[in-house]
Amino acid sequence: MVLPHQLFAKAHPLQHAEDLSATSAFGFGEKMHQLPLRPKRLRVRSPLPPAPNDDGELTSFVRHISQASSAASSPKDALDYLLSSSFRPSPAAPSLLVRALWELRRDPEAAALALRWGDECSATSGAEGTESLPAEAWHLAVWAAGRAGRFDLAWAAVRWMLRRGVLTRRAMVILMERYAAANEVNKAVKTFDAMERFKVEADQTVFYSLLRALCKSKNIEDAEELLLTRKKFFPLTAEGFNIVLDGWCNIFTDVAEVKRVWREMSNCCITPDGTSYTLMVCCFSKVGNLFDTLRLYDEMKKRGWTPGIGVYNSLVYVLTRENCMKDAKNVLSKIADEGLQPDVETYNSIIVPLCESYKLDEARKIMEEMIMKGIIPTISTYHAFLKQEGIDETLQLLKKMKEDGCGPNSDTFLMLIDKFIQLNESGNALRVWNEMRRYDLRPAYVHYMAVIQGLVKHGCVPRALEYYDEMKLNGFASDPILDKEFKTFLLANRDHWRGAGKYNLIPQRAKHFTRRTRMP
Repeated sequence: MVLPHQLFAKAHPLQHAEDLSATSAFGFGEKMHQLPLRPKRLRVRSPLPPAPNDDGELTSFVRHISQASSAASSPKDALDYLLSSSFRPSPAAPSLLVRALWELRRDPEAAALALRWGDECSATSGAEGTESLPAEAWHLAVWAAGRAGRFDLAWAAVRWMLRRGVLTRRAMVILMERYAAANEVNKAVKTFDAMERFKVEADQTVFYSLLRALCKSKNIEDAEELLLTRKKFFPLTAEGFNIVLDGWCNIFTDVAEVKRVWREMSNCCITPDGTSYTLMVCCFSKVGNLFDTLRLYDEMKKRGWTPGIGVYNSLVYVLTRENCMKDAKNVLSKIADEGLQPDVETYNSIIVPLCESYKLDEARKIMEEMIMKGIIPTISTYHAFLKQEGIDETLQLLKKMKEDGCGPNSDTFLMLIDKFIQLNESGNALRVWNEMRRYDLRPAYVHYMAVIQGLVKHGCVPRALEYYDEMKLNGFASDPILDKEFKTFLLANRDHWRGAGKYNLIPQRAKHFTRRTRMP
């Protein structure tokens, strides 16, 4: 069972400890320090669905903000321009502002400008005091700045919230999460320690949020050390240890560390709770440790903790994986006796290990049983079969996925390309590549690199060079290692590739070695 915590992309560590005491860069009287951003391709989903009738207003609002931010010489000039313009947010400005901030999340300076403009407009329009802007607007501005590594802007927004009397614990937690995502552990801890100075209570709930953020960013050892060193202020509990256990169970799946933390709980006289046992059962199930999985399940029940569906899914998985199919089906029957309902993850816990053991016929029967009970397969279900099927069955499964409205997506094709490359079936990998366009999917950088590196690995360097040129023509960055490899290959085969053929890969007067000229 995975403990809930938000997922954020890794930000770029750009600031030093002065963030906690520096003057406001949000305050438009000074020139903001321009910092480089780390390019990162993210697939994010807006938590705020657009209102049905304000798309035009939202587009106009965002465009107005972006133009002012890019054209003005300073943030103060940009704000003055916006305040003097005839354009104003609509009477429903708070909700419009929140959606605009989401649209501007990749431009933290424009987001900061939008927030300040919305705040100024609310203050001058007669809105009552500090409750004029929703908390979501402030939180989005802090998150967007931290996500881009602009912690100066994030702290500026926090200070402005403090002056307006609307600073929340959530805003400080977002800052800690962003520092943790940037692997700035010390700054995340300093942010927590600075909360009292900002008149925000740093209670145990916030402390555990910090621990979760550190674990999520793979700084689990730092989280454990912090848990133990702060025990005078925050007494040790099962919940605190569960956060560390969750990191070792689900972030790294390190059984040795899991066992060590379990012993540490006993040494500290902390009694494991139901979540502790759920995490342990899940961890040992993942690695196929049937004995310890069953032992902990029995111990969990003896101590009076009621197993949830996640525990039974883990039991089903490890029993199937260890070829105890009869026992796995008995557990499946027991789930109903316990008043629980098997879900798609329950059946996937049987299908996945069956497919991994190449027992595809048994896996298909389980899938049919699942569908007959009204449980719809997920994309993970189909992926389990795709990892084992040949090329013809793969193409049929892709069609079925499309018909069932269950993909395929870009991850599906990346998995298939990697699979056929590893099987030394470059031709089938290229067939999968061509199928992508039939499903209205455009190759991303990772798809190009998987194909190119696979072709190079199997000696199809000229074909790999074609895809490499196509990748760069589509706007993706070149790879220095591939550049060197292609240059070495072309120089070694210079006479051959200048002869009759489809391409002249090294034109005599070309300056760039990857430039190609079509031969007549």
